[in-house]
Amino acid sequence: MNFSPSITKMIRMDHAHVMATFHKYNRDTPPRVKRGIVDTICLAVEVHAKLEEEIFYPALREVSDNEVLHKSVPEHNEIKRLIAQLRGMESTHPALDRTLYELMQHIIHHVADEETVLLPEAERLLKGELSDLGARMTRRRMELMAPRTPELASGMARAMSGGTMLVALGALIAGGLLLAKRGEVKGYVKTQMRRMPPIPGLRRQQGIWPQVRRWLPVR
Repeated sequence: MNFSPSITKMIRMDHAHVMATFHKYNRDTPPRVKRGIVDTICLAVEVHAKLEEEIFYPALREVSDNEVLHKSVPEHNEIKRLIAQLRGMESTHPALDRTLYELMQHIIHHVADEETVLLPEAERLLKGELSDLGARMTRRRMELMAPRTPELASGMARAMSGGTMLVALGALIAGGLLLAKRGEVKGYVKTQMRRMPPIPGLRRQQGIWPQVRRWLPVR
């Protein structure tokens, strides 16, 4: 039996993670922290968009010809254009705030369409496939995130204190790396933690697995 969370649940968790990260940003945030928040958002959205384009949208197109689905990839392309601009800016660039807010306006509109139209439609039309699609998304996410673990750690370390970063890392894993077997998740977490650069306030000897396990509703 497949105990993976549904793909629609995972997409909603991704949306919540990006919105929660954005809410830490304001015009008076120190440049170093701004850079960390921007990088964390950019990475999360890049991976999320690729997962949807490779797995969720093709599955939904098999059973739906919804107008919102047709415009989803062009919306992703505009979001990627803004991410490329943000990645090319210094943390003190005068246009950083404006560009991030423009990105988030596009993301909020896109999320609203998905959560009010596409996800409910998928839950109605793909009811028997949602868990299998979720398992596929989990495996693909692990492939995409593995080489980018240092980037993830660097962005989160700039954006947060060590303790807060630990919570956020657990939430990120809970939102995207849920697997049916706890041992598979444990092995993945340990491997990625070994790849991370040193993070102020978070010692490896703390043992992240007992902390992360609390966020993982898996066997």
